[in-house]
Amino acid sequence: MTSVITGDIIQSRQVSNALWLPRLKKALSAEGKSPKTWEVYRGDSFQVEVKDPANAFLTAIRIKAAIKTVKHLDVRMAIGIGNKKFSSSKVAESDGDAFVNSGEKFETLKKLKQTLAIKTDWPAFDRDMNVCFRLASIPMDDWTTTSAELIQILATGKDLTQKALARKLGITQPSISERQNRSHYDEVMELEKLYREKVMQLMDAK
Repeated sequence: MTSVITGDIIQSRQVSNALWLPRLKKALSAEGKSPKTWEVYRGDSFQVEVKDPANAFLTAIRIKAAIKTVKHLDVRMAIGIGNKKFSSSKVAESDGDAFVNSGEKFETLKKLKQTLAIKTDWPAFDRDMNVCFRLASIPMDDWTTTSAELIQILATGKDLTQKALARKLGITQPSISERQNRSHYDEVMELEKLYREKVMQLMDAK
């Protein structure tokens, strides 16, 4: 079992790619090396394999935060979970249900006007999680550049105090708390925990 995220940058033509492309590549590089693990293609589209499906939503959060640090930009992503039947030296040429599921779900995002969705071999899980993703996208799509900057740091998993975060970002401690609350970061991470638990249970039962 593996997972694949297929995505593209919304309104990429309005902003120089010199601003967002290095940030996207840095976020993708956390999963491995290009082009075997991730690729950026057609200018503003990308695909990345997240080998542990339980980590896929967290990876999507990190990518979202990285892109949202640039004003006017957002990102559409579809997570696919399934098997991997063929491994190529380029992720875009690899094959399996994870790749098919991600690609098929991605094609529906514009029509559904969604920025995040998932498709797996577990229909009941997909139904429940896609409802959760639609709800989570309400605050996530509204992240400001300053909120995204904070979330980018928080989502790395480093256990930093508010004092350390304030010093790192050059703002006050109350501002850290305000940004965190405004972005609904705690609620998003509760969903991340639920997603992780559900995926691990389903994989163990498979």
